[in-house]
Amino acid sequence: MLELALAFVGLVTAGIIALIGHAITSQAAVVIGLVAIALGLTVGLTTGFWYHVMLYRILSARMRLPGRWWVSPSRLHQHLTSGEWRRITPWYRLGGIGFVLCVAGGAAAIAGSLLGQR
Repeated sequence: MLELALAFVGLVTAGIIALIGHAITSQAAVVIGLVAIALGLTVGLTTGFWYHVMLYRILSARMRLPGRWWVSPSRLHQHLTSGEWRRITPWYRLGGIGFVLCVAGGAAAIAGSLLGQR
């Protein structure tokens, strides 16, 4: 089911990009992409940092965290209670939204610059 949803999202994204490609200029796509990257970095870095701080505070009080735990912190979610999970979930999801904005902005900026070379 997840694979089907991802394929659907990919197709919808490709369709949206195709429609936007006809509606805006290549320079506008680059600017929109760069703004999305800046917004994604602002949102993603700040909320991602706070997510890591909160996760560390919660789990270090009860267990020793493995070395380089911050590289893949989602493996530690199994040690959280449901109340603790509810406390960090907004920061976890907002960090993910920031990442998606960065990726989408990068794709828009690249597409705009490639279209501008024609």
